[in-house]
Amino acid sequence: MQAFSELDLEFFQTDLEDHVGTIRIDRPPANAHNIDVLLELQRAVETVRFDEDVRAVLFGSANEKFFSTGFDIKALQEESGKQVGYASQTSKEIIMKMRTTDTIFIAVVDGHCMGGGLELALACDFRYVGNDDNYNVGMPEIHLGLIAGEAGTQLLPRYIDRSTALKMMITGETISPEEATDRGIFDELHPAGEVEDAAREFAQQIAQKSHMAVGHNKLAVNEGLEMPLWDALSHERELQNRLLGSDVEKEGVNAFLGDHEADFLAVELGEKEPGEPSDD
Repeated sequence: MQAFSELDLEFFQTDLEDHVGTIRIDRPPANAHNIDVLLELQRAVETVRFDEDVRAVLFGSANEKFFSTGFDIKALQEESGKQVGYASQTSKEIIMKMRTTDTIFIAVVDGHCMGGGLELALACDFRYVGNDDNYNVGMPEIHLGLIAGEAGTQLLPRYIDRSTALKMMITGETISPEEATDRGIFDELHPAGEVEDAAREFAQQIAQKSHMAVGHNKLAVNEGLEMPLWDALSHERELQNRLLGSDVEKEGVNAFLGDHEADFLAVELGEKEPGEPSDD
């Protein structure tokens, strides 16, 4: 598997700094995506999944005005319904890969975020947005005689209340980032132009935690919420049992009892033995 730092994609800019990976959509003029873009995103997500150096991911845009306007409408006219349907299904599968990969994805939205663009943001574990009333947020597929077909009908009602989510979809209303944050679509609102810095600070905090423990928390929540309670509790127990007695648990417990900082990063990358104080 290719390392994340070695990725060279046509429609995305990628980089890795201090174990925080960045994936920026780069398809002018508005970052609309088609199947080629989706397949590249799938490759990037799968690379994150297998690269132990990547401990958190920022998912943003290289465009100053647009996060993404969603699926390329020209493709709806040029491609067969069957092909567009396959693209929609592929997008759903990528979104589920993001939700089941044990690395935290943080959406960095500093521009218009519409339709499939919002659906990709909803695939992330956290969403940071720029506070600019000129930015539009919404799911306008109803105006095309369609539904939000990249998991939006299922993800949006999982973050906000059912009626508000359904109203957004059947009216195609456009709202501001501030209102979207008030509704619970975004987690944090920051001044435009400062969103990535805020998200990166959070990502760097995550990168210093045990990646295994962070990932198990993510999977316990994302997968457990889709299960009956007793099944979810069994799932939680299995994930906890994988941590009990592990190197990261030894590192954390010994650091706590020894009154020194745990160095989960060094332990998980094989740079120190668990439980021993770091040289620094």
